[in-house]
Amino acid sequence: MTLPITRRASMLALAGAGLAAATPALAQSGRVSAIERDRQSILAMAGDYRVRFDFNETTAFVSDYTPLEPKTSGGFESVRVIGDTGEFIMLQHLLVAEAEGQTFVIKHWRQDWKYQPRTVLVYDRRNYWSVANVSSADRRGAWSQTVWQTDDSPRYGGVGRWDYANGRAMWTSGETSRPLARRDAIRNPPYDRYRSINRHALTPAGWVHEQDNEKVGTRDGQAVAIVHEDVVNTYDRFNEYQVSAADSYWADTAEYWGGVRNAWDEAIARSRGVWVEEEASAGAVTGPALMGLADRIHSDEIQTAPALAEARTTILQATSQNA
Repeated sequence: MTLPITRRASMLALAGAGLAAATPALAQSGRVSAIERDRQSILAMAGDYRVRFDFNETTAFVSDYTPLEPKTSGGFESVRVIGDTGEFIMLQHLLVAEAEGQTFVIKHWRQDWKYQPRTVLVYDRRNYWSVANVSSADRRGAWSQTVWQTDDSPRYGGVGRWDYANGRAMWTSGETSRPLARRDAIRNPPYDRYRSINRHALTPAGWVHEQDNEKVGTRDGQAVAIVHEDVVNTYDRFNEYQVSAADSYWADTAEYWGGVRNAWDEAIARSRGVWVEEEASAGAVTGPALMGLADRIHSDEIQTAPALAEARTTILQATSQNA
């Protein structure tokens, strides 16, 4: 179910954040179920943030590669609850930037959380994502997190559990495979994918997403670990930026993006997976067209219905090749 940004949704996100802060005490008192405690932790990631992205290649595993210098970037990001059916939660990220006196909103990544999933969409190989079964043992008490790109094309999925040891809330995934991010892909590096473990943890200031990335390439037909990377993405609560711009963009485009998500779901369901080509500078080849249509809706250049019809054609054409 897709929900527009409303006062009710904002109150839900704030309530989730407040409840998550009290999670350890509630759990000890037995006043909250395990699934509700997890839900509160996921919902606590909604809000408005100053974001810092830290990338640090640490250890090379081949003699002819030198790790990159650490890189840091940041900005402002609003995270909204756009769907919640109890055992399924969608969080949409919206970047807010300012340049030359103007404010820009960029639809960023989306994270979907599913309780005790029977399947998860995973990055299988170059340009292809497949639906993988999750065993009964692996899904018991677990949540899948599926991450989608800016145009709602797939990026990666994994399964893990929330745990609350030592008074903190943290979700840790199993090992997941991911295509290169644009920051790496544009350099034509000797690696072409990541093998990653992801952690999401609540902090007093907000939350943090940590990644243990092994960057893997192919040599002589064999997979070879090139270098290890530590990534720390920090979300600290902050609202002294144009938060209203994010909500205005989403109010204008939520219906369109709901239709785009449905089109991607249909493409994946056709063959329990999806093929879509990736470009170094843009991610999925569908990105420029789908993002551009949303911008045109937001600026009143096109109505939602014709934009969505064009988007569905774009997705169908991009995913029609057999894997």
